Amino acid sequence: MSDPQQRQLRVGALRPNQLLHTYGIGSVADLPSLSVMPLGLDHWELARATVITEDRLLAAMRAKLGNQVQALRLPPHLPETSDPYAEWARIGVPVALFPSWLRCSDTRCNRLAPAESGLFELISTHLPDKVRYVHTCRGNGGGRPTAVPARFVLACGNGHLDDFPWSYFAHRGSDPGAGHPLQLSERGSTGETTNIFVTCNQCSTHRPMSEAIGALAERNLPACRGRHPHLGTYEPCDAPPRTLALGATNSWFAMQVPVFSLPKAEHPVDHAVDEFWATLSVLASLPSETGKAILPTQTCWPELEPYGVDKVWAAIQRRHDAGDDSPGAGGRLGSSDDDHLDLRLPEWRAFTAGTGAELPDFTTRPERVPAGHRHWLSQVVLVPRLRRVAALYGFTRIDAPERDVLDTPDRRRAPLSAEPPTWVPCAETRGEGIFLRFAEDRIVEWEHDPEVKAREHLLIQAHEKWRAQRQLPPGCWPGLRYLLLHTFAHTLIRELALECGYSASGIGERVYARTGEVPMAGVLLYTAAPDSEGTLGGLVSLGRADRLGPLIERALDGARLCSSDPLCAEHDPTVHGRLAGAACHACLYAAETSCEGGNHYLDRSLLVDTLADNECGFFR
Repeated sequence: MSDPQQRQLRVGALRPNQLLHTYGIGSVADLPSLSVMPLGLDHWELARATVITEDRLLAAMRAKLGNQVQALRLPPHLPETSDPYAEWARIGVPVALFPSWLRCSDTRCNRLAPAESGLFELISTHLPDKVRYVHTCRGNGGGRPTAVPARFVLACGNGHLDDFPWSYFAHRGSDPGAGHPLQLSERGSTGETTNIFVTCNQCSTHRPMSEAIGALAERNLPACRGRHPHLGTYEPCDAPPRTLALGATNSWFAMQVPVFSLPKAEHPVDHAVDEFWATLSVLASLPSETGKAILPTQTCWPELEPYGVDKVWAAIQRRHDAGDDSPGAGGRLGSSDDDHLDLRLPEWRAFTAGTGAELPDFTTRPERVPAGHRHWLSQVVLVPRLRRVAALYGFTRIDAPERDVLDTPDRRRAPLSAEPPTWVPCAETRGEGIFLRFAEDRIVEWEHDPEVKAREHLLIQAHEKWRAQRQLPPGCWPGLRYLLLHTFAHTLIRELALECGYSASGIGERVYARTGEVPMAGVLLYTAAPDSEGTLGGLVSLGRADRLGPLIERALDGARLCSSDPLCAEHDPTVHGRLAGAACHACLYAAETSCEGGNHYLDRSLLVDTLADNECGFFR
């Protein structure tokens, strides 16, 4: 699917959010009969890629990728049609076949060769489950068997990915070229690499795939070629290659930055005008009748039309009279330019403002703090409506990005385009949430407890050891309050999932933890979906004072004991350099879609008393 004609095929469908989180640029998406890789931004057609407005996120992307980034765009959308041969079949996210080596699925053949070798034929239909390659041999029943992707690929820690060197590996360091047909066969039912052999039918040599994995791989594999198959480029690379199974979860980790849309004005129409001011500003100086006539022709008019021409024009004039082109001008709400790169501080200020907001993408309602929890919980805010926008600006392989992806070394980040990008892909979701603010004085008192200090020293040692193992500079310790709030969020997510109707993987977290001039100590637990203007209110309803208190108590009780105790409670993170203390899959780990920190920096001992009896829990 790398040439223009082949890219016109419809080979599958993904949700916009999947193109950022699971099957983004440079990843491998498995289809029923083949695997494909979404190509870089240079190959995308932008005719149907809608531009969205989110000033803070755009500023963050410019800070990381350069000032040439001019826009945030949604992935190309396809119009509704019942005609599979219509124009929409040629528009979307382009993909290329990867890996390019295929294996005949007939067990008597098992022929292994590149797709372009002429041995395989592409069956080109417009139905995703029918696009496939077939081998020219006659398998069982005389039909042409389907050719499936080869099971292994090469990757390195600098973000490169390549086809496995099958001929080089089978011939133990040499590649005789054409005339040496290969087979990939399995001699057992366990699926272990010791039972998978690549064989040359010409030389009668064979080799188990176990010799390409682990300690043996370094001397049995060639050097990394620095290949970016999604870009079609090569670059120098000195990182050792690793053999990965096709579809391995560590072959692609998204580097994305999410933000929540915040109010820019007190009234919805003023907020909408602020949102599209870059487009509307050119109309402000026109005569009233002319401006009103042109206004419905603007691309943003569908978003403004519910307010009517007169109200929108009045809001444009108010915005123009403010005399400032930055959001939040003229007494409006919003963040200053200094806050653009601090993505969490404006959100913290909006959630802790103490007054409710009623806007299409940001609605908050103050709620009473449950009785019995007022000594540590200072504020509860229900968020019936919120909008989350996330931008993808790179990805890593082998190891996930650091806790704050903006600090991940550039040498590990694989680019999304061959040239510096002028835009980045985004996805927007809408949903609801609950915001909980911890009492700052109680947090400070806990942080200075001697037992807590001792636990922090142990965790910092493990943190530094983990960074040293990955050749990262020391530092970047997130702080003890981050671990406390992060652990609390995971504990409460598990309890909320039992009551609200959403699965635990559908509830996300946003941790606000910081000391200094503007200290922060709070968590936002939310759920959001791309296919609706909101959700059903099941999560917000649990934030009411009469329901939240018992939920927190049950969550804390559940955290005191893990089914893996005492191993979990007594885990020493310094032994192997781990970023989690008393935490495991049985008690705290959450789905990748829920945890913003990759299940790092978790410790039940900081939250409650455990079997280890550390006496440093915030709720002891």
